[in-house]
Amino acid sequence: MEEIDAGQPAEGQAKIRHTAVGVNFIDTYHRSGLYPIPLPGGLGSEGAGVVEAVGPGVTHVRVGDRVAYAGGPPGSYAEVRVMPADRLVNIPDGISDKSAAAMMLKA
Repeated sequence: MEEIDAGQPAEGQAKIRHTAVGVNFIDTYHRSGLYPIPLPGGLGSEGAGVVEAVGPGVTHVRVGDRVAYAGGPPGSYAEVRVMPADRLVNIPDGISDKSAAAMMLKA
């Protein structure tokens, strides 16, 4: 493991601080090497968290929003990540971050 700075979001990206992450079969395949991923890289495909920053052009989420996602580049196991904002959906009140992270991908 290595500490890296997530950086700031560019055009169309958002910075997320994870509060919960999902785990499914593809994650075990990545960890075992069955489906290799480029290194250095991150693991995890689903997550939920709080938006810490948004890049230019991002209008559907804003700083402080609770969001969840599935898919996109691996990296949900990180504490903080920058990712494409078009993958993010707002979490409605009444749904916990843990439930949102778990339900984004049916496996």
